[in-house]
Amino acid sequence: MFANTLRSTLRAASRSSVRALSTAPAKAAVSNGLTLGLAGAVVGSYAVYQVSMNKPVLLEGAKTIAGEKGTVSERSFIMIKPDGVSRQLVGKIVSRFEERGYKLVAIKSLTPSPALAQEHYSDLSSRPFFGGLVKYITSGTPVVAMVWEGKDVIRQGRRIVGATNPLESDPGSVRGQYAVSVGRNLIHASDSFDAATKEIGLWFAETELSQYEPTTWNWVMADN
Repeated sequence: MFANTLRSTLRAASRSSVRALSTAPAKAAVSNGLTLGLAGAVVGSYAVYQVSMNKPVLLEGAKTIAGEKGTVSERSFIMIKPDGVSRQLVGKIVSRFEERGYKLVAIKSLTPSPALAQEHYSDLSSRPFFGGLVKYITSGTPVVAMVWEGKDVIRQGRRIVGATNPLESDPGSVRGQYAVSVGRNLIHASDSFDAATKEIGLWFAETELSQYEPTTWNWVMADN
């Protein structure tokens, strides 16, 4: 509906501009300029609308479903995979993030559909292991999807999780302590702000994200 309104406005502005330029005397140039400026503004708005339908428009400092990058509102998507759930490591993994001081704003257990798994791992779709990865994630054992919030949580979340290959992970990381195989590395964490925006939006509706402040929040997140 919004798109149709914009198209109608564009056509009307264009016709108005052409008539004005072809019939108006030179003294009407200012008026024509205003008309063209309005048309340009509408075109610009329509272009942003089209882009936003495919991917969030991320302006510097803009807030998305992943919060605001570089602030205490920054959010990351963390998923405990079927092997982590089967090994009953959920509580231990959650405690790693809680003890660091990060805030849990959403959590749920579910068995992903093939479509959800394929979209989540779409950047790996050309890799030979893609089919096996999707089959594993959708095998029936649930995953635990979470959103964590706090200062630098995306980068620090990756450090808590450890390297993709557990044999290369720091001993204190989740993978470094509990895993030895790449194919069973327990957990997923967003690797960038763009990835967090996509993944949180894919797994959660914005209404599922809680807004609250833990009693220790200011003690943990303050800079002074």
